[in-house]
Amino acid sequence: MSSYKGHSIFAFLLALMFFHSPLLIALTLIGANIPDFDHEFKIEHVYKMIILGLIVFISLYILKLPYYIGLIIVFLGAIFYFSEHRSFTHSIFGVLTLTSAVSLILIWGLELIMSITTLDNNYLILAILIALLSFLFLNKKLLMVFLPFFFISLFLIPNGDVSYIEIVLGLLLGLFSHMVLDSFTPAGVKIFAPVSSKKVYRNFGLCIVFILVALAIIIHAPFLFNLFEDYIYIAVGHIV
Repeated sequence: MSSYKGHSIFAFLLALMFFHSPLLIALTLIGANIPDFDHEFKIEHVYKMIILGLIVFISLYILKLPYYIGLIIVFLGAIFYFSEHRSFTHSIFGVLTLTSAVSLILIWGLELIMSITTLDNNYLILAILIALLSFLFLNKKLLMVFLPFFFISLFLIPNGDVSYIEIVLGLLLGLFSHMVLDSFTPAGVKIFAPVSSKKVYRNFGLCIVFILVALAIIIHAPFLFNLFEDYIYIAVGHIV
């Protein structure tokens, strides 16, 4: 299985364990594909990212609008350009940095659009921004599958509140899932790069998966308890 397929499937399954909003599930899937932009064969995309950031920065500066979004995009491109494969972007520090940067792009983008337009539908605006983000980080094959399912899910679940902290958590889960899944490979991951070159392997990945599953069960415990209670009630009713 191709790397992007494995990371996308793993992130999708984790997202279903924690989220119900299609926006957050989509963000988790996108986040899982971000770290591999440090690979040499994606250098052309990194150049495009830096150029895009400069265009956004110059355009917003000329229009006298907040131009920080452009600088963050350039910053992202610089991270991927200077990072060795499976080094900083696959570490805890890299995951936190990339989560912060991409979250700021989405949140500032949402605030900017709301300030310069009459649109007041946060859900719709965020959906559009996530779709644009997918063009930046997903390859063409995955994009052809992602976009139809994403827009169908938006049609089925047309509205819902998504907080800024949930945006951060969705991206964080996706980026973190990439690091965890790569720990199962023979090469492992440098979890504390660039501070330390120490690598973690399969045992680390198994521990984290166990913790995530346990955390998901704890979060959904009230729902599971109510479901079990309803089942007992129905079962007892049939017996009586």
